[in-house]
Amino acid sequence: MERPDQRQQTQERLICDLRLVIENAEELLRNTDQYTSVLYQNARAKLAQALNAATEELARFEDAQLERMIAATHEANRLHADKTGEERIFRAFLN
Repeated sequence: MERPDQRQQTQERLICDLRLVIENAEELLRNTDQYTSVLYQNARAKLAQALNAATEELARFEDAQLERMIAATHEANRLHADKTGEERIFRAFLN
């Protein structure tokens, strides 16, 4: 079973991989717009549709990751009774 920090690294790696796939698909679409055959246009339409779905999924992943980070920060602030931003920064550098 993965530890929470391993799971976080895995999720971050998946997000980076998904970003790379999206960038490559966008480049492929840009570089193939001169092909006008029905076969190419159908393939490009399918790729564009999949790209839109992947982009939406990436946004959901990033939002969920941000929410987890904010929740973890709030929990750490609560546990350590941080009252100011300065206290939070000092604690961050001590750990």
